[in-house]
Amino acid sequence: MNLAKAILLRLGGMLFVLWAVATIVFLALKAIPGDEVDAILGPGSNASEEAVALAIETHGLDKPAIIQYLIQLRSIFTLNWGVSYSLDQPVIDVIAEQLPSTLVLSIVSLALAWVLALLTSVISVFGRLPWRVISVIEVVSAALPHFALAIVLIVVFSTWLGVLPPISTSEGKSIILPALTLALPTAGFLGQIMRESLLDAMESPFIISARARGERTLGLYGRHLLRHAVLPAVSLSGWAFGSLMSGAVIVEEVFARQGIGRTLLNAVAVRDMPLVIGILMVIAFVYCVVTIIVDAVEVAIDPRARKKVFA
Repeated sequence: MNLAKAILLRLGGMLFVLWAVATIVFLALKAIPGDEVDAILGPGSNASEEAVALAIETHGLDKPAIIQYLIQLRSIFTLNWGVSYSLDQPVIDVIAEQLPSTLVLSIVSLALAWVLALLTSVISVFGRLPWRVISVIEVVSAALPHFALAIVLIVVFSTWLGVLPPISTSEGKSIILPALTLALPTAGFLGQIMRESLLDAMESPFIISARARGERTLGLYGRHLLRHAVLPAVSLSGWAFGSLMSGAVIVEEVFARQGIGRTLLNAVAVRDMPLVIGILMVIAFVYCVVTIIVDAVEVAIDPRARKKVFA
């Protein structure tokens, strides 16, 4: 019964999030100045009155806003997302083409952030000087905006050292700078969480008992400390993944990288409502799925988390 209740709650929460995203996006796009007919027919088009009237009727723009909203909700939840105004392609086809690149970038960035966070959190507990230095690095990296960090990385690794391309190419190494740009701020935040959890665990009775039994440092970290240190960071990994996907909007544009973030930015600029809504719905759905996966991983690491997940 607890499992069934947890599944129903997750599904209900997912539907609520998708509805909220669809509603907010609809209202935001309607609030943007400009005529939606221009976005449909193309800016500056000298369409005839008949063409304008047909566009208005086809897209339901002659109906009240509440009716347009209900029609939009029905289209979203029946996966009938229509055709992109600007690309003249089915929205689902555009998303299917662009989404894999952004998912790969986000997954690589999250893995890199985890590695950096683990390394810095472990190093920082071996003395006051490492703790202070790494604390400053974590705070600075967590506060850096993506566009500023991207420019710094391009100047250092592309302009000065010439070892990495400043824009995305077919080479595998072209993902390094975009991944670093996304990973460093996330690593700074996760590193702070892991370090505090690690310091708390080091003073716990079970660690003191393990030391009294003669457990070596490597055993303490491998069997006890790291397992407890990563739990808070695991809980925040769902949020981190969502943050990485939203950060991809800027990073993909700076590095001229193909992906759903860059496509979203261009779609917003031309007020391509079907494409904007479709992309944001997919991002919201991916975020919901990732949070469910994170809950499962948290339970696998610490069975005590079952009480929270299946409550």
